[in-house]
Amino acid sequence: MKVLVVGGGGREHALCWAIARSPRISKLWCAPGNAGIADSAECVAISDSDIDGLVKFAKDNAVDLVVVGPEAPLVAGLVDALDAEGIKSFGCSKAAAQLEGSKGFMKDMVAKFGVPTAAYGRFTDPKDAKAFVEKQGAPIVVKTDGLAAGKGVTICMTNDEAFAAIEECMVGGKFGDAGAEIVIEEFLKGEEASFFAVCDGENVIPLVAAQDHKAVGEGDTGPNTGGMGAYSPAPVFTDAVEAKVMDQIIIPTVKGMANEGHPFKGVLFAGLMIDEGNPKLIEYNIRFGDPECQVLMTRLKSDVLDILDGAATGTLDTVKPEWHNETAMVVVMAAKGYPGSYEKGTEIKNVTAADAMDKVKVLHAGTKMDGDKLLATGGRVLGVTARGATVTETQKRAYEAVDAIDWQGGFCRRDIGWRAVAREQK
Repeated sequence: MKVLVVGGGGREHALCWAIARSPRISKLWCAPGNAGIADSAECVAISDSDIDGLVKFAKDNAVDLVVVGPEAPLVAGLVDALDAEGIKSFGCSKAAAQLEGSKGFMKDMVAKFGVPTAAYGRFTDPKDAKAFVEKQGAPIVVKTDGLAAGKGVTICMTNDEAFAAIEECMVGGKFGDAGAEIVIEEFLKGEEASFFAVCDGENVIPLVAAQDHKAVGEGDTGPNTGGMGAYSPAPVFTDAVEAKVMDQIIIPTVKGMANEGHPFKGVLFAGLMIDEGNPKLIEYNIRFGDPECQVLMTRLKSDVLDILDGAATGTLDTVKPEWHNETAMVVVMAAKGYPGSYEKGTEIKNVTAADAMDKVKVLHAGTKMDGDKLLATGGRVLGVTARGATVTETQKRAYEAVDAIDWQGGFCRRDIGWRAVAREQK
C-alpha cells in the first residue's frame, strides 16, 4: 500500500513509525512531517490545512490510503474532499467531526443518545453565562465551543475564576472565534482517563486506555497544555470499566451518529472521568490523542495498517488488535515558557544517544533540521517514549533517556505516571 499521513506532530511521528513497520507498506509519505518523521517517511512540503494540495498529491501519486492525524483538517472537510475523488481515508467526515469541532454540538448529541456526561449549558452572551455560574456555583468548568489546541478548558474553583474565564473567552477574545460561544459544565469528581475506539461507520472495536497529564507542572499544577506526557495501560481503567464505556458511551454514540446521517469513521477518543468504577464522558475528540498516540503505538503488537484500512473499508469486524502487556510511557519535552510564549530555534543534541537506548523511542513533535543541527520549532518538541514491565520501571527508563538529551532550551514534568507509581508502591 501507498500511504500518506497528514500532520507534523508527535502523534503523526508515532503513526508513521508504526505504519513503517507494516509488511503491507510499499511507500509512505507525510505532509508536512518533521525532522524525526523523515526517518520513517518521505516528508512533503504541504500544510495540513491545504485541502486542495493534499487531495491533488494523493491523486497524482495514486495514494491507497490517507491517514489524517490532526483535528483541524477533519473539521475543515479533508475526508469529504478525498471521498469526492474516490480516495480512501482514515478519518471522519466534516459533519461527524463536529463532535470535536463544536463542544456544544457534542454535548447536545450525547444528551440525545443517553450517554452519561456532565450537566451543561451553552452560551453566546456573557451575562447569561455568568448567571448560570451564579446559579450552579463553583467548582465549575468553562470551555470554548470551538477548537483551541487543547487549551480552551478552564477548571474554575471559585465563581470569580469562572467569571474571569468567561470574560477571557467571550470579551477578551483569547481564543478568537473558538470562544465566541462557550459551554459551561458541572465539575466531575474522579480520575481522568483517555479511551480509544476505532469505527468504520457501523462496526466499532475497542483499542486501549491511557492517562494523559494536561497540566504543565508537577502534581498536575499550573495551566493546561496540549499534554505533557501519558502512560498506558491506565490502572483506573479496568475490564469492568471498559465494558461500561463501550455499552453506555461508545456504542450509543456510533449508533446515534449513524441514525443522524453522520456515520462516524476513524478513531473516537473519549475523555472520561471515572468515579468509583463509573465512567462519565467529559468530551470526544475525533483523532488519536497527542501524546496518547505515542504510547498506543508503542504498545501495539498488531499491524496498524490492518486497523486503519479496516476503518476506511468497513471491514473492522475482521480485525482484532493485539497489545504488548508491558507499560508504555511518553514524557514530553517542551520549550521553556510553554504553554505561554517560548523561544524557537534552540538546538537539541544527543537525541540519537537516547534513541539507541533499550526499549526507548524518541518521537518528534516540533523539530526541523538546519544542516546537521536539530532545532526546536514548537512548544511541545519531543516525546521520549519507553516500555517496561511496570510503570515504575518504565518511568525510570523514560527519564534516563530524557537525561541523555542535551537541550538547554527545554523542560519536562518529572512525575509522569505518578498516580500509577504510587499504586505500585502501596
